[in-house]
Amino acid sequence: MSTGTRVDTVVLDLDGTLVDSVYQHTTAWRAAFRDVGVDVPAHHIHRTIGMGGDRLVTAVAGESVEKAVGDDVRARHQERLDERFHEIVATDGAAELLEELRVRGFTLVLASSADKELSERLLDLVEGGAALLHDRVAGEEADASKPAPELVDLALRSVDADRAVMLGDTVWDVESAGRAGVPCIGLRTGGISTAELLEAGAASVHDTPRDLLEHLDETLLGRAQG
Repeated sequence: MSTGTRVDTVVLDLDGTLVDSVYQHTTAWRAAFRDVGVDVPAHHIHRTIGMGGDRLVTAVAGESVEKAVGDDVRARHQERLDERFHEIVATDGAAELLEELRVRGFTLVLASSADKELSERLLDLVEGGAALLHDRVAGEEADASKPAPELVDLALRSVDADRAVMLGDTVWDVESAGRAGVPCIGLRTGGISTAELLEAGAASVHDTPRDLLEHLDETLLGRAQG
């Protein structure tokens, strides 16, 4: 990407950023592990949400569990999430933030760790969200999931981005963006603290998309308009 000063692209995470789904994912993973006889504390799972599912099982339960039942756990997680899907809604201000970013001329591209089908279902919860995006990249399109940079790199290439900023809710988003050479604005909507997001390298942290929208001119995205 160019080293110029004007940001032209916003890379968007989905789970926990545009939709309030982190705790549904947490309980779905916990139920999926228990289905196969493995008990993993919910607080351990919560810390890994946003990491690709290909990494999560090993991260919370170890390599031996991954080798023995990893694929089964991932399949059961999808089933358990479907049971909770009706609980998921858009995060506060998500649609309005996307609309404002489009009005300001930014190219918007989704970079979700979820597979394409789930990404589409989740995106439908954000009113008008799909129509506001220029492109989207799903988890299965990348060789390595977050916190690797591949998903962000694919998103940048898909819209021929010159200079971008990412919006995400986890340290994995911040790390993935950083490794792709992109600054990240953090949101607390995934339950990760301001201190943790800043320590991971977030440029700034905001409570919700609405809070970010109300302070947009104070962020990298507002200053990028000058």
